[in-house]
Amino acid sequence: MQNTLKSAAVFTGLGLHSGEPVRMVVRPAAAETGIWFRRTDLSAGDVMIPARWDAVVPSKLCTLVANPSGVSVSTIEHIMAALAGCAIHNAIIDIDGPEVPILDGSSVSFVDRFLQVGLVAQTAPVRAIRVLKTVEVREGEAVARLEPSDMLEIDFQIDFTEAAIGRQEKTLNMANGAFVRELCDSRTFCLQSDVDRMRANGLALGGTLENAVVFEDGRVLSPGGLRHSDEPVRHKMLDALGDLSLAGGPILGRYTGVRAGHALTNRLLRALFAQPEAWAYVDCSTQTGCKLPGMGVHRGDLPAQL
Repeated sequence: MQNTLKSAAVFTGLGLHSGEPVRMVVRPAAAETGIWFRRTDLSAGDVMIPARWDAVVPSKLCTLVANPSGVSVSTIEHIMAALAGCAIHNAIIDIDGPEVPILDGSSVSFVDRFLQVGLVAQTAPVRAIRVLKTVEVREGEAVARLEPSDMLEIDFQIDFTEAAIGRQEKTLNMANGAFVRELCDSRTFCLQSDVDRMRANGLALGGTLENAVVFEDGRVLSPGGLRHSDEPVRHKMLDALGDLSLAGGPILGRYTGVRAGHALTNRLLRALFAQPEAWAYVDCSTQTGCKLPGMGVHRGDLPAQL
């Protein structure tokens, strides 16, 4: 069955790129609602924004959704991953600014609070999106692909010239709390040269060594170092789950990303839904539901060091 939160979950922090303070409240919603953002700082016009693949608009370095009136919310990928990873299917997210708070740069604070608040099962079945044929998009050396599978699997490869990152690859079956145990605490990352360039262009104004892993000349500049030896590829998998969740339901398929980013994953969803023969909705049985991210998770699945 679909799930929502038992009660509201409140988050406050800074926007990664804007540097502006923001308060966000994730509220329970009725079955079949889906995930919506509501801009509480705006008093007129359409303030509701769907968290859906066809509401994504081009944006640098993050996932941004907007409604037909142009009202938008950016940097939604980490909270979307947390919702998907906790099997929360319906929620209204009140936010008093244009960007989701970055918190520690991962999804772990969202996950922890959601599991503290607790979930409630609803009266409608989960409707998953089953991939029926392989769909692939490319951009230069970057590849994003969906293939048929009876569960959600994510396979990601990255390759950076920065020695402290290098080439990393990881594959996970996302069932049975794998996201919460393996990925949710992995932080966004960048090079110090990226930070300098972004700030020169008015971005990353809220970025610090506490909410991103920053690399320079083979070193990790962030205090405490890495949470996982392969934290960068784990974070890319976290992002991929968040971006795939914009499909409007859990995906039953194998996602492969090679140097892929937010824009390419959204292009992949658009390519999938442009081919009616490549996918189908399925109402999930209990057996199928056990193969989805988030089913049966609890706070004991959170990484022990947090």
